[in-house]
Amino acid sequence: VQLVESGGDLVQPGGSLRLSCIASGSDFNMYHAGWYRQAPGKQRELVAAITSGGTTKYADSVKGRFSISRDNAKNTIYLQMNSLKADDTAVYSCSAWIYATELYWGQGTQVTVSS
Repeated sequence: VQLVESGGDLVQPGGSLRLSCIASGSDFNMYHAGWYRQAPGKQRELVAAITSGGTTKYADSVKGRFSISRDNAKNTIYLQMNSLKADDTAVYSCSAWIYATELYWGQGTQVTVSS
């Protein structure tokens, strides 16, 4: 599986962005997926995840502001980000897996929240 993210940008605090992650290959509906982020000097953290069945989970820091979804017909995972804060500034990467021991990664997209 190859993953390509897009949608990162510079946005003002309080603004919104939608990230997309398009996957190549077949049977993407069988994969679980997640959005991770890494800010400078910090460890990578899981922001949101969605199972092959559509169950979602979120980091406490983004609950109520971010929403992960998937469109299996388009092989795409989305991350809708609202009420963005400066602390959300990071490189956002998507990942997909069937088994947790074998993750596939995209190259990442930069999100910068600044006035």
